[in-house]
Amino acid sequence: MKKTISGVTVECISGDIASQKDVTAVVNAANARLQPGGGVAGALHRAAGPGLEEEGRPLAPIRPGEAVITGAHNLPNDYVIHCLGPVYGVDRPEETLLADCYRNALRLAEENSIDSVAFPSLSTGAFGYPMEEAANVAFKTIKNIIPGLRSVRLIRFVLFGSDALEIHEQAMAEIF
Repeated sequence: MKKTISGVTVECISGDIASQKDVTAVVNAANARLQPGGGVAGALHRAAGPGLEEEGRPLAPIRPGEAVITGAHNLPNDYVIHCLGPVYGVDRPEETLLADCYRNALRLAEENSIDSVAFPSLSTGAFGYPMEEAANVAFKTIKNIIPGLRSVRLIRFVLFGSDALEIHEQAMAEIF
């Protein structure tokens, strides 16, 4: 599914975030120490190689809602934007912190003249954020940010599995 608003295309696809050859930056669902882990962080670190962890080390720790940027190393992108999403039911207010992830990631993209960004579904894996709620937060936040974007022309959600894709497409259709 794809929508274009104010010259910015927002799309949802099912796929592997570590294989997005046509985007300038991918977003890592990071842990506070910016170390390899499971899920998205594990996949990106495995594909990027040890340089990603080495470059991230002096930037850590980060707090929920924060984002930092590094090079992409062996990934097919130029940058990785690392966001620490909230742990649902622990980091409060979780909706504000999750929205901050998207705001801060896109702010870094703008500051670095990045034209395309691929996001995973932040906080919905091990951090337990209900996917429907997370998708609504993501798209509402992005809808509000789009009018101020100058560099970013493509925002892609790369989702794992057909259920996640369906949930995000439904949220996107309702919000856009």
